[in-house]
Amino acid sequence: MDRLSGKVAVITGGGSGLGEAMSRRFADEGAVVILTDRNAAAGEAVAADIAATLAGSNSGSARFIEQDVRSAEDWARVMDDVVKQNGGVDILVNNAGVFGTGGSQNIEDMTLDEWRFVQEINLEGVFLGCQAAIKPMKVRGGGSIVNISSIAGLRGTKDLTAYGASKGGVRQLTKSVALHCGRSGYHIRCNSIHPGMVPTPLGNDVLVHGWGDLETGVANRTKAVPLGELGTPDDVAWAALFLASDESRHVTGSELVVDGGATA
Repeated sequence: MDRLSGKVAVITGGGSGLGEAMSRRFADEGAVVILTDRNAAAGEAVAADIAATLAGSNSGSARFIEQDVRSAEDWARVMDDVVKQNGGVDILVNNAGVFGTGGSQNIEDMTLDEWRFVQEINLEGVFLGCQAAIKPMKVRGGGSIVNISSIAGLRGTKDLTAYGASKGGVRQLTKSVALHCGRSGYHIRCNSIHPGMVPTPLGNDVLVHGWGDLETGVANRTKAVPLGELGTPDDVAWAALFLASDESRHVTGSELVVDGGATA
């Protein structure tokens, strides 16, 4: 229960879904977790529940900071706060993301506004996060950046053009950050995780978009998974824990696929 003992971790989109699962797992493993989200009520509730659950234990802790990952000013504010309050940053998980606004994402019908909205959060938010984290991690002597992509970043997505492009961009950005930090001697690693379909608020949106209703979407996507079931937020959280921990000290620029064999 101490795989992240003494580590300070910033996790974006921590108010629900994968971000919530990772926040809980990291805190259980001894990390000081700073979870951020645009939804202040959800983020505060998750942080408070983690703190209450761990009260009196020797595990980690959690607190919440409201953040819009599209804002460079917000990123500077968050990192300054964490450095002042917690002494530095060891781990960043760029998890915050969106499916879209609900409009069409096929290449003929998608609007430029839909495209830009998805890129701003899913790709530019990750770019800003990586950029903001490098400075405090350099001061700390190293760190681990984990970027949450998707299997949509590994293969084509006919009706999810904006989403797939954003996640493919995260994959490529991750490798560039890994090479830059490695060659610069910063001891900062950067890896991406590529989940398959996971029932979360965002995942459910994708299922409904593709099949019209959630039950049909779950049934059809499950058929495409060789292991016979959809993944869970905890499946992704365990993968993120490995990449965040010192156990993965020689892993950087890699893609960890968590999809039950769907892309195999």
